[in-house]
Order: sequence, then C-alpha cells, then structure tokens
Amino acid sequence: MSSRKLFCDIHPICFAISEKKEILKRNIKNIKEKETFSKNFSDRKLSNVISSTSSGLIKRGKGIDIKLQENKAVNIEIACKSINKMIIHPGETFSFWKSIGKTTKRKGYKDGRVLTNGKIRAGIGGGLCNLSNTINLLIMHSPLEVTEFHEHSDALAPDNGKRIPFSAGTSVNYNYMDFRFKNNTDKDVQLLLWCEDEKLYGELRCDSEFPYRYELEEKDHHFKKINNKYFRISKIYKNTIDKKSGKLISQILVLDNKSEVMYDYSLIPPEQIKQ
Repeated sequence: MSSRKLFCDIHPICFAISEKKEILKRNIKNIKEKETFSKNFSDRKLSNVISSTSSGLIKRGKGIDIKLQENKAVNIEIACKSINKMIIHPGETFSFWKSIGKTTKRKGYKDGRVLTNGKIRAGIGGGLCNLSNTINLLIMHSPLEVTEFHEHSDALAPDNGKRIPFSAGTSVNYNYMDFRFKNNTDKDVQLLLWCEDEKLYGELRCDSEFPYRYELEEKDHHFKKINNKYFRISKIYKNTIDKKSGKLISQILVLDNKSEVMYDYSLIPPEQIKQ
C-alpha cells in the first residue's frame, strides 16, 4: 500500500503555504499565552556554574561547504550578543526567538546551512540550530524545564571525536519553531554565550548550588539502513544524581532518537552499523 504525501511535500509552493500557516498559528498562540518571558541582563556573572559546554563552530571535511560553515559562525556570534548575560528569574520562560528576533541581512546575518523539509540548503541566519542546541545541552544538565523542543537530524555531519548525546539536533525556525525553557526553581539563573577561536562556549550560572547534578546517557547507539537510507538510532536519558551520596535519583528518557544521516554514507563507521 503506497503512503500518501503530506500537503507540504507535494511542491515547494505547498511547503511555503504550510510554513505560513504555522507562523500564523504561532502568532495567535503568542497573543493568547500568559507566559512571562525573560528580558533582563546583568553584567555581573552569577558566581556558581551549574553547567558548561563548548563546541567547534566550523566543521571541515568531505562534502562540507566551508563558506556556509564560516557564515554560520558569523550568525552564531551575532545571535549570542542578544542572549549573553541574560537573567532568567524564577517563573520566567526563555524564548530563543523572542530573545534574538528575526534574522536579517540588515543585522549582519549571512547565508548559512538550514534544514528545510528534510533538505539542506543555504538560508539567511542559517546555523543557529547549533546555538539553540548548545542552550539545550546547558538546560539538560540542570533542573530547569525544557518546555518547547523540536527535533531534527543529529546526523548532519560525521562525529568529531567522542560521541556527545544531544551534540546536535535541536531545530529552530523563525517564527514558528522555537526553543523554550522555564526556570521552575526559586533561584535566578544566567545564560552566558560567547564565541572565541572558532569555538562556541556556553555556561548556565546561579548564585548558589543545587543539590543534584545531571548527566545525559545514551544507550544502544548505532546506525541502521531502512528503505535505502541510513539512520542514527539511540535512546538518550537524563540522569539526576545526588551530589552528596552519588546516588542515582531518577533516569528519564528524553529522546528516542531516529535521525536520518544527511552526510556521505561512506563516512559512517562500519562497526557502528547494525543489520
């Protein structure tokens, strides 16, 4: 039995219509919602680091368009300036797009790599998924609550070195696919994001410690061929661990990962392919 195509898959015009519909739905939702969004900044760094991460801004290798990678680095550096040192007070929600706004040439954004309707292409402001994913990694290693997350393939390019769960795969698209988290604690937290020497750095800070630490654990990571396409498959869990005793308090499945491989299949490590 043949599967029916979705309306957005019939033709690029249909996809554009579907996208406009989603933007309209988001605008209506924004009017109705009663969230208090973070908007305050402080030049004072809160004293305690809850979590930190860093990643390379520019991927190099077979089949990778270096110009789009360099432009992505420019785009991320511009966007970081709209978020760096932001304070999220208790009860407030952080919104990626409410913090950054629309990406335009006038603001200095360039053509970077974007994933649209399952295809990689160039687009203004492309590459900001790397930034939203960095923020997601920080939040995953904290008690804060992710309230909006959209998954895309975390196999856009081969892994560099040790595999890091959630190293990619957070999708954002202005203005209908947002990344949001809520400060559901009783403490102020602060986001620090900056670029230096072709690397993106992120820190989540607070003025006092939380009693638990958090880690991501990936299980049964492998690649599999399905209908002539390869997919990265795994299950990713968030572990909550008591700092004093080292006891595992909880383990929650946060992503049942099935990501289409978007790069040259010959670069998949053969030992990681399951039949």
